[in-house]
Amino acid sequence: MAKKNPNHIHLKVKDHSISGEEFELIENLEYGFLETIPQPSSDKLPEYYQSEDYISHTDSKRNLFEKVYHIVRSMSLKKKLNLINSFTSEEKNLLDVGCGTGDFLETAQQNKWVVSGIEPNEKARAIANKKTNHSVFETEHLLNFESNSFDVITLWHVLEHVPNLEHHITIFKKLLKPKGTLIIAVPNYQSYDAKHYKEYWAAYDVPRHLWHFNQDSISKLVSKQSFRVQKVKPMWFDSFYVSMLSEKYKSGKMNPIKGIWMGLLSNLKALSSKEASSLIYIIKNS
Repeated sequence: MAKKNPNHIHLKVKDHSISGEEFELIENLEYGFLETIPQPSSDKLPEYYQSEDYISHTDSKRNLFEKVYHIVRSMSLKKKLNLINSFTSEEKNLLDVGCGTGDFLETAQQNKWVVSGIEPNEKARAIANKKTNHSVFETEHLLNFESNSFDVITLWHVLEHVPNLEHHITIFKKLLKPKGTLIIAVPNYQSYDAKHYKEYWAAYDVPRHLWHFNQDSISKLVSKQSFRVQKVKPMWFDSFYVSMLSEKYKSGKMNPIKGIWMGLLSNLKALSSKEASSLIYIIKNS
């Protein structure tokens, strides 16, 4: 990994959801993404996920945010399925990295995909395995798959959590078939809602998010493994959820009307800027 510029602190951001600790976002000079500094050690990092409020590790629907999240997730599953179906018509082998509680894998499996998942959280992995006939494994299992095993590899809001970025891109390159597709969805710190909320932008989510990407940084990162970004697609729903949560962090109370308005405004801005709150990168071998 390239050296960081110690003089360019992009932002100081608080962990609003669990620890209350403050972190710095430092620009990486080689790739252009932002790095969370300090990054928790591999031993300590799981502590920042140990909350029932960490939404991708639970199927609960206790409050407005969780209900909105699950409604959006249900609407997104069909779109995700249609997307992966567009890349293959015969062999359908899918690896979903960071699969959470397994809803996407379950949907794909019901539509004739042979599925495998990786999920480091034990509780979420157990839920996912009940849905997928025990097709989900610990992170270490990535090294046990055979080369050229998968037609599609997906990371839905996962790459920002992954340590050793370059190492993992190398693994994905090895596991993907020559004509396969790598799909990476991540928040976009160049979006309108990110610039509006600044240190309160919920998608920074430090220190669980170790990296914060823009479009150039993703292209540079994957090009190191002779990948190229073939297409970039917006995730329109994300701006609403992120803006609602950002409003809560900013004001200390829920303001769903303002959050929805800011999410809509961000999407309207993205129609011309192409900088939506979250982006899906369709990546192929060069």
